[in-house]
Amino acid sequence: MKSLLSLIAAGAAALLSTTVAAQAPATDFPSKPVTIVTPFAAGSGPDAVLRLISDKLGRLWNQRVLVDNKPGGGGFIAIEQARRAAPDGYTLLQLDSEHIAALPHLYKSRNFVTLQHFDPVASLFRTPFFVAVPTDSKWKTMGDLVAAARAQPGQISYGSWGVGSPGHLGGQQLESLTGAHMQHVPYREVSQLFANVGSGEVAWSFASLPSSQGIYKAGKLRYIAIAAPKRIPQMPDVPTMAESGGPAGLEVNSFVSLLTPKGVPAAIRARINADVAKVIADPEIRARFDTFAFEPLAWSPEEIERNAEVKSKIYGELVRRGNISLE
Repeated sequence: MKSLLSLIAAGAAALLSTTVAAQAPATDFPSKPVTIVTPFAAGSGPDAVLRLISDKLGRLWNQRVLVDNKPGGGGFIAIEQARRAAPDGYTLLQLDSEHIAALPHLYKSRNFVTLQHFDPVASLFRTPFFVAVPTDSKWKTMGDLVAAARAQPGQISYGSWGVGSPGHLGGQQLESLTGAHMQHVPYREVSQLFANVGSGEVAWSFASLPSSQGIYKAGKLRYIAIAAPKRIPQMPDVPTMAESGGPAGLEVNSFVSLLTPKGVPAAIRARINADVAKVIADPEIRARFDTFAFEPLAWSPEEIERNAEVKSKIYGELVRRGNISLE
């Protein structure tokens, strides 16, 4: 009987300890270095921004904030490493909206739903995408491109940085909205993709500014539209999708967030959210974002989930209609 009472008392103490930890203010967080695992390769746009943010967070927290690049495996290498970490706030995971919203549809047999294993904790930025064509392309507008694709079913090629990427799914969405049929050409290397667009080996692709600016500045690419409802200051002469004669409802973008493994106390998640928002507001961070045409975001975790849900519905339909799989 005494043994049973001891077990009950121990269980109650553990439950109380967990409850107190979840409710207590995170005034002592962090008390040791924090690691941010990312599926993005070193030197990429998201990695460059993350390193600047990590440096600012480290100064704010008076602790080292380490970036651990784990590219490959469709994001699962980074995801699995972060998922195995203790749910204490000392391991964060940087993911884009496609890792959150598209990945469950692309790897159905894994039965992996990202937000069943992680909680969104802070938003970082959103990336708009342009439609890039070779400089000598005869297409001057999206209207020209769509007309050509309709007139030559399956003959017009577009490149992307991988199956299931925003560049691929954006192309699928363009086909869906216009009734056109085009040939998708996935690339392993982003640099090779835009080099081949510039040389005309593929007819067009979606492109972010940081990934395509080298070829653009070399005079080999033109942007004929931005897949967004309004123009951006960095490229004020590039028309919106609707202004260029494309489908007004086509928006192609990707947002990047920080997540924690399920089980991190709410107070610590709130602390991380508030401190990341402070860092995102830093003028140096804003200036770097402007360079990349990244839109800074200060979403709550609930807003991240709502925006991911919207994308998940769109991506789920596109994956189903296109019979796309990464199994």
